Amino acid sequence: MSTIVYCHAHPDDEASQTSGAMARASADGHRVVVVFATNGELGEVAADAVAGETVADHRRREAEASAAALGLARIVWLGYADSGMTGWEQNDAEGSFLRADLDEAARRLADVLDEEDAAVLVGYDWHGNYGHPDHVKVHHLVHRATRLARRTPRLLESTMNRTAMIRQFDQARAAGVEIGWSPEDPMDDGNPLGTPEEEITWEVDVSAYLPQKRAALESHRSQASDIEEFLSMPPDIFAGAFALEHYIEPGVDGPMRRGWPLGED
Repeated sequence: MSTIVYCHAHPDDEASQTSGAMARASADGHRVVVVFATNGELGEVAADAVAGETVADHRRREAEASAAALGLARIVWLGYADSGMTGWEQNDAEGSFLRADLDEAARRLADVLDEEDAAVLVGYDWHGNYGHPDHVKVHHLVHRATRLARRTPRLLESTMNRTAMIRQFDQARAAGVEIGWSPEDPMDDGNPLGTPEEEITWEVDVSAYLPQKRAALESHRSQASDIEEFLSMPPDIFAGAFALEHYIEPGVDGPMRRGWPLGED
């Protein structure tokens, strides 16, 4: 068994993007660690926030609940401020992750990799799936950290299968379902969502871990705009949206493999 470190931009990103694989890795006996680059201060204010509790405080509590649901061994906070979406004034705020020195941030992550003797590091694709500045920075962060760590970990990049999503959207529209957006639309940085299927290395079936994934999402209920939409999906729609996770393995040629990148399937 080995240690796998997942680096995410904000608390709740782990739940929506990689929680199925995290839960499976933990169930398989791997030590699973999550690193959050930012404190998530610019998230939504929780409806049940207690007096004197900051957004960051509340989101830390939610992250702990999510980690418990997934069986994670450790949470690490790099301590940077949430940078917000592209063009927000917080992009340039003191302490924002976007403006952090990349080598300094990568050294913080590499220190975690060294402490854990991590065999695998998971980050994001080149545009962070949808162009959020903090997600894009995580992509550069993990690539730099792999070069600074004493033991070079195997690198995986979490992504979304744009090709499959387009198929699903076309099928829904053919059935008369009105959808107000498309995966091909420009996202926060002007690029479409995710990655074309021919550029993806791994498709991972996490359907057996959907209860853990739902529990992780439920842990982050303060972020109601997205989380409530996910949790309100009927079971079959939820499974269609979350039963498959996708990862790019830099340097490994296609076609996309349907299996488990962390061991025998």
